[in-house]
Amino acid sequence: MNLAQTVLGIDFVNPTLLASGIWGLHAEDCRRYAAGAGGLTIKSFGLAVRPGHPDPIIVRGEHYTLNAVGLPSPGMDKIREEFGPLYTERPVPIIQSIMAESVEAFGETAEVFAQFKPDAFEVNISCPNVHDELGRPFACSPVDAAAVTKIVKQHAGKIPIFLKLSPNVDNIGAIAKACADAGADGLTLINTLGPGMVIDLKTRKPILSNKVGGVSGSAVKPIAVRCIADAYKATGGKLPIIGVGGVRTGEDAIEFMMAGASLVAIGTAIWERGDDVFRTVCDEMKEWGKKEGVNDVSELVGAVTR
Repeated sequence: MNLAQTVLGIDFVNPTLLASGIWGLHAEDCRRYAAGAGGLTIKSFGLAVRPGHPDPIIVRGEHYTLNAVGLPSPGMDKIREEFGPLYTERPVPIIQSIMAESVEAFGETAEVFAQFKPDAFEVNISCPNVHDELGRPFACSPVDAAAVTKIVKQHAGKIPIFLKLSPNVDNIGAIAKACADAGADGLTLINTLGPGMVIDLKTRKPILSNKVGGVSGSAVKPIAVRCIADAYKATGGKLPIIGVGGVRTGEDAIEFMMAGASLVAIGTAIWERGDDVFRTVCDEMKEWGKKEGVNDVSELVGAVTR
């Protein structure tokens, strides 16, 4: 089965991406994953230095990961120093995730990061574990999501933008359509679920320093599949979707694509299956395609709506 995908004019040798987040904190990590992934999503960065939350910031369960990293950002000087060479090398297409604390700041952030000429932006309007600092995520309101979409589109130049949406809403289809109507080129969904909490039975206190964190991993996959299908239907299948949330196997990736995703991002499964998980997932997809008589992975996108 042919796994190559062309999305918004960007050529991916296969549909797997490194998901934005705790697995791509450093450029060297991204270089390793580029050996198998079709593309990289560099973690969400903003313009100002942001320390994030103190340790412990991650706890793992049998079927989930809970994280409250707190959107750390080292500042533009360090970002240029560490990630600038990766952009020059560009081993695979690079999507830069960006964050900001206001609509106006999102526009400024996009303009500054455009200097790296990423293949696309992922606009993170949906982090679930920073409510106290940033207020209600922009992804919770069609009006707010559209406002961010418009200003980033104005400042991103010709770089396409994917709006990263939250599962923590009543109608994700309405949010997706608002972003589409405001000029989004694509969507990423879902961000982590929650926030959730895990308690240490000995200390009788939450394990995370932030007490709560975003839930990811296999446990969230059915929610991600439903959200992708809802967003695909709401936008008439006209916007490419990056699906993320619990993908561990080739069959998981295929399920995401049938729901409407053109690309599939992987995060927690790196811990579960190792750095070669991207190659492994692709091999499993090819094996499934051989058994099912599917010659091109593009045939699968949005199949659940047909």
